[in-house]
Amino acid sequence: QVQLVESGGGLVQPGGSLRLSCAASGVNFRLDIMGWSHQAPGDQRESVAIITPVGSTTYSNSVKGRFAISRDTDKNMVYLQMNSLKPEDTGVYYCAARRGARTYWGQGIQVTVAS
Repeated sequence: QVQLVESGGGLVQPGGSLRLSCAASGVNFRLDIMGWSHQAPGDQRESVAIITPVGSTTYSNSVKGRFAISRDTDKNMVYLQMNSLKPEDTGVYYCAARRGARTYWGQGIQVTVAS
């Protein structure tokens, strides 16, 4: 059974940094694509970063150069380092695991970027 639990969100000023963590159980980093998605208030959920089983990373244009996804296979953790945060980065961030045609989601964590 896949379980994803996010932590590390909160309130940060524009230009600041946060690191989100995702404790992942029931996943296999050698098989599953892991990622982070962002849902701004009133908007649809959007993928912002993924990491493949071979370690390749892809980012949305909105976060490229500012965010970095990583994983620790020993600890079964996935991270999202978020730098140079902007007010439009505000929203709920979800950790996700994709296995074949199925996607598993965490419960989400709030990030608010405001002065």
